[in-house]
Amino acid sequence: MIATYRVTARFPTSERFGLTAQMRRASVSIGSNVVEGCYRVTNRAFLVFLHQAIGSAAELQFQIELAQQLSFGDPNELTALHAKATDSKKMLSRLISSLRSRLN
Repeated sequence: MIATYRVTARFPTSERFGLTAQMRRASVSIGSNVVEGCYRVTNRAFLVFLHQAIGSAAELQFQIELAQQLSFGDPNELTALHAKATDSKKMLSRLISSLRSRLN
């Protein structure tokens, strides 16, 4: 999520190795897990990576909420980033449901 990098670029410098790094890692983890899972042989194996991705999206949402409470970054940008993470979780949930129905 490029948006995460843009939003966290405005965080305090003291957070470079703290919340900024954590949010960026969680954001990158979402897409990375989806891509890695795509290259697994079975849908069952793919599901494991999709669950990791949705977990990373939830982690990012928590971190965004923490940043908001600490008054880091622009409040409107953080709200928009939270909405994108919510959309990602919804899409991942639908994909997980679709793959599960194929397994049954």
